[in-house]
Amino acid sequence: MAGPSTAERGADEDLDSGPLSRRRLPGPRALTAAAVALVLVGGASLWALYGSSWLRAERVSVSGTRVLTQAQVREAAEVPLGEPLISVDTEAVESRLLRELPRIDSVEVIRSWPHGIGLKVSERTPVLLVEAAKNSGKYVEVDAKGVRFATVSRAPKGVPLLRLAAARSGSSAASLRRFGEDRLVREAVRAAGAIPAAIARQTLAVKVRSYDSISLELSGDRTVAWGSAEKGRAKARALTALMKAAPDAGHFDVSVPAAPASSGS
Repeated sequence: MAGPSTAERGADEDLDSGPLSRRRLPGPRALTAAAVALVLVGGASLWALYGSSWLRAERVSVSGTRVLTQAQVREAAEVPLGEPLISVDTEAVESRLLRELPRIDSVEVIRSWPHGIGLKVSERTPVLLVEAAKNSGKYVEVDAKGVRFATVSRAPKGVPLLRLAAARSGSSAASLRRFGEDRLVREAVRAAGAIPAAIARQTLAVKVRSYDSISLELSGDRTVAWGSAEKGRAKARALTALMKAAPDAGHFDVSVPAAPASSGS
């Protein structure tokens, strides 16, 4: 019988050298070996993360504290030392810190491989002080958000005292009933937050009679009629300019910032 023709041999050669011949699937042994390798790598990784002593939580670093001590933060954080670093519940650590230390405004809990946990703390800054109890000598610090976060026995320098002087009758009483004491405190906080830094250092107290009757008591027996907490930036600019123009004045009125006034000497 005659062998295959030249054309038939060419066709067979084309099939042998085509894409199908070049993309032969791996055999069962190769697949098994690959699967075993993946399992071994995964197992080794899990062991390194959870079972070995290489990646354990061994130290806690603290940064950002001003009033709090690093020891206070570490104690409140209760980081489980000796546990696998991957197992440390960073959200739980954050929740404990915010609950146990109200002075902390925010905290970032970071795994620092291979053995550390980092706590980046941001403390609240007081803008007002509220007397804890009459003649107690203690003060409650209030931040710019209106949060009362700490009681201190010594008033921090440069933080004014809040005097809530809303009367129980007349327009002041109506304002107190309408807005409530907490709202009036928040308005005082808004006003205090807008006071320029140079003037804030001279501010002894922020006095609140009603929603739209806030005043400042400055050193040197000077006073400032601030009005409501609205337009705080404009009032701050007006007060700064007014105090430069009339440095010897005893009273400044910026309740209408477009028409500030000063009087007395």
